Amino acid sequence: MLTGQTLLYTVYVLAAAAAILVIEAFYLQFARRRARNGTINRRLRRLADDTPAEQALKGLLRERGLNEAGDFASGFIALNRLYTQSGVTGSPLAFMLMFAAAAILVAVLLRIVGVSSPLAAAAFVFVAVVLPWLFLRRARKKRIKKVENQLPDALDMIVRSLRAGHPTTVAVGLVAREMPDPLGTEFGIVADEVSFGQSLERAVRKLAERVGFEGLHLLSVSLSIQAKTGGNLTEILANLSRVLRERSRLRLKIRALAAEGRMSAIIISLFPLVMFAILLVIAPSYYGDVWDNPLIKPVFVIFGVWALIGDYIMYRMVNFDY
Repeated sequence: MLTGQTLLYTVYVLAAAAAILVIEAFYLQFARRRARNGTINRRLRRLADDTPAEQALKGLLRERGLNEAGDFASGFIALNRLYTQSGVTGSPLAFMLMFAAAAILVAVLLRIVGVSSPLAAAAFVFVAVVLPWLFLRRARKKRIKKVENQLPDALDMIVRSLRAGHPTTVAVGLVAREMPDPLGTEFGIVADEVSFGQSLERAVRKLAERVGFEGLHLLSVSLSIQAKTGGNLTEILANLSRVLRERSRLRLKIRALAAEGRMSAIIISLFPLVMFAILLVIAPSYYGDVWDNPLIKPVFVIFGVWALIGDYIMYRMVNFDY
């Protein structure tokens, strides 16, 4: 039979144990969240949540618009490729529905304020179709630029790992652990696909399709040739890394040399529009009755098209493949 004092001490011990357990639970939750936020790429964050590797791989592929085999899930291959290479995560259907809802809202608001139906329809098409296309193209361009900057370092990491005696799959896994996004997650997908039975050449070929960077196509071709004909893979990857660095350095040099022409093109293109707007503001009657002339609209269209052709020529002069 417990005395009152013994029972009181027991309650104190249990309360202290409960407080310790609560503090430990909060600490573990905080430590797990901190470790998850400290991971350097999206794949490692998924694995930090105790998600099985196979489910993490399927989730990473699914949110990029791919099926479980890593192939394009939609029959519209060009659009699916653009969505995948943009790096946008989430359901492609939800992405399109978001822009479609925004387009409907814009069209309804334009009709409410008195805009004509053709203009409201044009605004709907722009927001629902053109705007997501432009958004995905810009996102793809920025992502490929990041991959271009990361790939030489990733190849150097693989080369050092191979020279240390590690197999190729271990070297690829090292890149997946040490590199941030976007290349860390992409190489992580390659490492997982190889772990689940896919050949390294096929996994890297799918990597090149997912990203769209030509340097990865070169990597895929290098691995394919080395697997079929043999050769020193370390030297091949080291040379590829050096070539990519030189191309990047050449690209920056060309952009610097073309900066003057690019700025001149921008100024020449904007000058007529700026002067036209200034005259309309400070001297609205400067053009007099010319607006009533029936030739004014055809002239504006002709000169507008001519100016666009000139802008395109100047754009091609300062932006070219190299």
